[in-house]
Amino acid sequence: MRSSNVRVGLAAFALVAVGATCLPAFANTQAEGAVSAQWTPKQVKFVYMGFTSRYSCDGLRDKIRVILRDFGARDDMEVSESPCPGPLGRPTKFPGVNIKINVLQPTSGTADSQAVSAHWKRVELPGPGDAVLQAGDCELVEQVKHSILPLFTARDVQYHSTCIPNQLSIGATSLAAEVLVPDQPTAKPAPAP
Repeated sequence: MRSSNVRVGLAAFALVAVGATCLPAFANTQAEGAVSAQWTPKQVKFVYMGFTSRYSCDGLRDKIRVILRDFGARDDMEVSESPCPGPLGRPTKFPGVNIKINVLQPTSGTADSQAVSAHWKRVELPGPGDAVLQAGDCELVEQVKHSILPLFTARDVQYHSTCIPNQLSIGATSLAAEVLVPDQPTAKPAPAP
């Protein structure tokens, strides 16, 4: 009887000790509030090279706009088709887009008139929707992770991919990250006088 009381006591102590070590990390994530950030211009030429799905240049442009908006790009983004090897509206082998965006970067904490109040937002690709259509975006999500996500301030990036060329595999890829987004909706800034 006495040894079982000792085991119960040790188990209770272990649970309290583990809980105490986890508590500060949990408290830090709960206490996080607004982040001071500044808009920073970025640009990239993105060319989709995949085997499983084909996109038209304007279709790729529209998909990329949605992804950029979800990642927190300012509303004045410019996403235009690069010279397209095929007619608009028709899938082509290597569609591409030119991207010019403004993204939030944390400031050093000093007072800055350009500072914007921001917060962390969790984004997941592919988002909710038809599982078969999402499976077709497998290679696109891989390329977004490598070419577009680095333009943004991101943390806690979780990525999984088992894309197989020319095969649709439901759930073969997923990308999740926390990105900085503005607290208030952004409008196109007024031109400088």
